[in-house]
Amino acid sequence: MSGEDAPAQQQNAVDQKQDTKPTEEPKTEPPKTESAPAGAAEAAATPTATTDKVPEEEAFTYRALVLTGYGGYDKVKLQVKKGKPTLKAGEVLVRVKACGLNFADLMARQGLYDRLPSPPVTPGMECSGVVEAVGEEVTDRKVGDKVMVLNRFGLWQEVAVVQASHTFLIPEGMSFEEAAALPVNYITAYMMLFDFGNLRPNQSILIHAAAGGVGIAATQLCKTVKDVTVFGTASASKHETISQGGVTHPIDYRTKDYVEEVRKISPKGLDIILDPLGGSDTHKAYNLLKPMGKLITYGAANMLAGQKKNLLAVAKNWYHQFSIHTLSLIQGNKSVCGFHLGYLDGETELITQAMDNILDLYKQGKIKPCIDSTWHLEQVGDAMRKMQERNNIGKVILTTEPMPEEEKKEEPKKEDKKDDKKKDDKKKDDKKKDDAKKEEKKDDKKKEEPKKEEEKKEEKKEEPKKEEK
Repeated sequence: MSGEDAPAQQQNAVDQKQDTKPTEEPKTEPPKTESAPAGAAEAAATPTATTDKVPEEEAFTYRALVLTGYGGYDKVKLQVKKGKPTLKAGEVLVRVKACGLNFADLMARQGLYDRLPSPPVTPGMECSGVVEAVGEEVTDRKVGDKVMVLNRFGLWQEVAVVQASHTFLIPEGMSFEEAAALPVNYITAYMMLFDFGNLRPNQSILIHAAAGGVGIAATQLCKTVKDVTVFGTASASKHETISQGGVTHPIDYRTKDYVEEVRKISPKGLDIILDPLGGSDTHKAYNLLKPMGKLITYGAANMLAGQKKNLLAVAKNWYHQFSIHTLSLIQGNKSVCGFHLGYLDGETELITQAMDNILDLYKQGKIKPCIDSTWHLEQVGDAMRKMQERNNIGKVILTTEPMPEEEKKEEPKKEDKKDDKKKDDKKKDDKKKDDAKKEEKKDDKKKEEPKKEEEKKEEKKEEPKKEEK
């Protein structure tokens, strides 16, 4: 969905709400007669009570991003929902301030992420906001608490109902944008590095997509351990940023073979490799491990090619899927681990323990979420495009703050500017053509001048002949 399409969709949803809202009849007081029975008075009062009740139920509206079908960026549409969500025991209602965009959301849009229910559905696995209501049996959260939320889906909207156990208090000084950037990326990086990887001093690690959300989180967490050598793949334009962030050896995967570059510096291989790519890159990763090394695979980004599902990319990824016999693992003294945060949503104790450790590191100033850019809900298509085309450094955030009218007006202006530019270019081209024609005419004129001179000379020669006659 492009930025300029979203406001129109939002307006359509609002118009629909207004069309479906029952019209209120003007209240008429029953005639004041002493002979009117009590039952008649109650009957007269009933319609009034019903009329008052309907607007109260429909008064609560909120905006939500909805995946309406699988495909391109335009499949995620901004809609207006009505009716206040109800709370069950153990749940809280959160007024959402900011949402995190993850690679899994891009795959979900194409129908490649099985943890998201079928459309229509609201995506979003992490957000931050303020508790607006609490259900029964909730004792550790209260109205007004600032929280970050981790959930399987359903958080790309202005209000969200979640289990209280899926919320975490935001530390003092952390912004809503930082809070929305923390849960998925940092829990993923933390559990891979320390629970699976057992990262220790003087070890070496390869982090793919080192400028992405998980990549930056993993790099920061590596810096909390003494003398860890970090190899990070990223496009050349991002090398300065990731080097400042803690990557020891940045590698441009677009122009160089990262396996060869690693072998030049570490001939024996690496202790830990984080693999979000899948396919043939998983084979390369396994072969790059030292004895006692650990490969942790946590994604299949190679399957994502283009806006819509690319069957060739999916088939290629599955064809090159990594497979190994247990005897080979034994003989190679290596280990292969698989991590998927989406399948740990029931492991509350594990997640809470990891988050507590992460928040302690934040309070100590050892980690800090890196925000690449913040987009309004209306701009979700542009936000997804930026991430899918690998143009982000750090986290891409969606804000629920309504888009200012000035910015909405500017969106069409961008198109106007493009049209104006095309017109200007056309004028320039036309001018060049005219100038070229003028030059041709000048050249022709110059060529004709010698001919005229010759003709004049010929005429002068002929004149004496005439006189002789």
